[in-house]
Amino acid sequence: MAQPTNIRALHPPAERLAVALALLVALAYTLIAQGILPIGDLTHVEGPAGIMYTAAGCYLLGGLLILLRRRWLWIAGAIMNGLIILFFVRMYQDKPAVLFSPGGLVSKAAQLLLELILAYLIVTYSRRSPRRS
Repeated sequence: MAQPTNIRALHPPAERLAVALALLVALAYTLIAQGILPIGDLTHVEGPAGIMYTAAGCYLLGGLLILLRRRWLWIAGAIMNGLIILFFVRMYQDKPAVLFSPGGLVSKAAQLLLELILAYLIVTYSRRSPRRS
């Protein structure tokens, strides 16, 4: 008979935190698209809501893919997440109203923390022995 599995044993705290942060980013992008979380003086003409919903979907999917415990997926996610942060800062570096808006701060703070957690997972993954049943 199969033993009941413990979710904490399957997904260490760093993985669960990474998933939670990815889901927070997805929620932030959804709230930005709906106009609930403001992003400075930008209007939907400058940044269509479809892009925000696409980003939210990508972070939702990426957050769930973290649970697969594939190092190459973490690396791909860290690269994409880092590029998104870099593009945002480069694109709006002359618009502090956007950079320091509630939407900008919430989404980018969560993305920066996600980047740190992904880097931690990538570096420490090879040191952990994979759990097999």
